[in-house]
Parts: sequence; C-alpha cells; structure tokens
Amino acid sequence: MKFNVTTTGGHMGKILEMDPDREMVSLLSATGTLLGVLPWGEMIEQVLAGDDDARFAHARAHPRAPLALKVRYTTPEGKQFDSLTGGIGAGGLFIESSTPLAPGTELSVEFALPDRPWEKYQATAKVAWTRNKPERHLLFPGMGVQFTNIDEKARKELVELVEALNRTRLTT
Repeated sequence: MKFNVTTTGGHMGKILEMDPDREMVSLLSATGTLLGVLPWGEMIEQVLAGDDDARFAHARAHPRAPLALKVRYTTPEGKQFDSLTGGIGAGGLFIESSTPLAPGTELSVEFALPDRPWEKYQATAKVAWTRNKPERHLLFPGMGVQFTNIDEKARKELVELVEALNRTRLTT
C-alpha cells in the first residue's frame, strides 16, 4: 500500500509505503527515491516509548503534571484500594496498579493535594486506558482515569497546581 503525504507542509510530496509481507514502512521522495525504511516492530516500540502526555494529549481537555499522591479508589462492588498517582490533571489522574481495572470501569477516588493534606477531594471517575506492564523500567503499570464528576472548586485547584508544577519544571 502506498500513501501520498499531502497534508503536512514539512513532509509534503513524500510517499509512505507499507509492506505487510516484510512488516516494513518505507519513506520515498516524491520522485520515488528510497529515503529510509523502518520495521514495524521498531515503530511500535517508538510509539510505546513515547510518554503518556504525548500519547494521550489528543484526548485530554486539561494539562497534566507528574505527581505522586496517595489515592484511595473504590470499585462498583465496594472494594477499596490504596495506591499512588503517577500524574494528575483537572481531567483525571494516573493510578499505579499491578492489576489495573478494565477500561470503562467506574470508580470513586479520594485524594489530598500536597498543599492541603487535611482536605480530602472526592470524585467519580472511569478508567480511560491501562498500562498492563512496566515500560522503559520507569513507568509503572496502572490505569488512567477520567473524572466524570468532581467539585468545581477541586477542579480549579487542580488546574492551579498543575500550572504551578509545569512552570517549575520548565524553569529548572
């Protein structure tokens, strides 16, 4: 299969050729000159090695920041689990878990922010995606959960926290 690249200014005129028999993607110039070849396995590893913020940015309405917080989540059956977050934003959070729940599972979450450890925030959420095994020896397995109901005051404070964390990361 050949696909003309016509929608991106920087890559316009090039051709992507997919060879399912050899499991390769080739990049050709507009004149048909071979510019490079990439095995599917390498391409898949590259996508998986990308960080979650980049991989899921299209699905997020709010920015996220890496932050480890204690979180308690409760399943629809009433089972409670204590864990840590790997990232947080006004739209949801990542919960580290060696046995993540299935996407679509609804749950309730409870957590406190670092500057208000005495104030518990509660929200309902659903599992949006899972990571079933560690990646790059740094990313824990777990699940990305999207808030389905959270107090507007809590959402506003999450936005402020994420903005402050991201400002700090950019200046260091």
